[in-house]
Amino acid sequence: MMSIDYSSAGVNIEAGNLAVEKIKESAASTFSPQVLTGLGSFGAFYDLGSVMQSYRHPVMVQSIDGVGTKIIVAGMAERYETIGRDLLSACANDIAVHGAKPLTFLDYIANDVLDPEIVAAVVSGMAAGCREEGISLIGGETAEMPGTYLPGEHDLVGIVTGVVEKERIINGSGTQPGDIILGAASSGLHTNGFSLARKVLFEIAGLSIFDSLPGSAENRSPTTIADALLAPHVNYTSAILALLDSGIPVRGMAHITGGGLIENVPRVIPKTTDAVFYTGSWPIPLIFRTLAQLGNIAPQAMYHAFNMGIGLTVTVPAAEREPALSAMRKLFSVPVYEIGYIAEGSGKTVFRKTGSAVQMHNTSGAE
Repeated sequence: MMSIDYSSAGVNIEAGNLAVEKIKESAASTFSPQVLTGLGSFGAFYDLGSVMQSYRHPVMVQSIDGVGTKIIVAGMAERYETIGRDLLSACANDIAVHGAKPLTFLDYIANDVLDPEIVAAVVSGMAAGCREEGISLIGGETAEMPGTYLPGEHDLVGIVTGVVEKERIINGSGTQPGDIILGAASSGLHTNGFSLARKVLFEIAGLSIFDSLPGSAENRSPTTIADALLAPHVNYTSAILALLDSGIPVRGMAHITGGGLIENVPRVIPKTTDAVFYTGSWPIPLIFRTLAQLGNIAPQAMYHAFNMGIGLTVTVPAAEREPALSAMRKLFSVPVYEIGYIAEGSGKTVFRKTGSAVQMHNTSGAE
């Protein structure tokens, strides 16, 4: 009887070991003094002693997320450097909007056949994002699972852990009618709506990943579909924490992810209020206008699937409008707009049109 081993079942242990060796240096470059072990231990050790000394009542905040089918687009373009940064940004933003400072990040990368070069590219981008935000990439896991994933498929998941002073938790509970909503711009789709975007661009319109984005040449900024779809997810963490430290009385924040403004903002407002947005108060990026036109997608569906150019909302008292706008425009690396207000209601998002020249394709139904 012929002898078999793990490789004959489609799993290359040596490739996994090589991948780990390639990412050790990237991970180590993010370590703070609190990290006690490098990659290779069964568990990652992080010394909380010195961190917790500056908190009276520390609360741990965690978030787990993936990058959705954006990873398929990365594969089509054979560009994996930014997808790890996307994952870090998505997770870090999720806890920063509650006032938490991210401390550590762990990742999970799975494939049908593990490619050490792809793993290294993903982790290098992840590590770069961690270094910028002072987050320690303390561990991760690679998995080669033929049969679970189809040939060429990848999966990417991350977990961030942070801490916030209990009395400084931001959850939107103090939001009141009359408060104003400020919005920080996104860089594009971020990590949401890619299944719909791929269907519109590649199936309906018949475009390829390296074709020019329709309309980009007319805007004097020609760009490929790959560049438009793989624009890195903005990490707002440092700016958020600096805003909170500035003394601006922030009542609520929402990271605009899957579900768009329609589903994410109601998570951080009282059930007796509505979030009212003026759809002409910020510029809609070309990628969204192109998707709406090529796919003949109704505005309500667009605002449900995509962030539509707003990656973060911040709610403040109306009396703080000017100080808050001034502070955000200094602290954030992206444009900031006044985009709406809080009204009495039933816990939902409402869209109203303005007379702005910034209009979407077929704006009927956006209200």
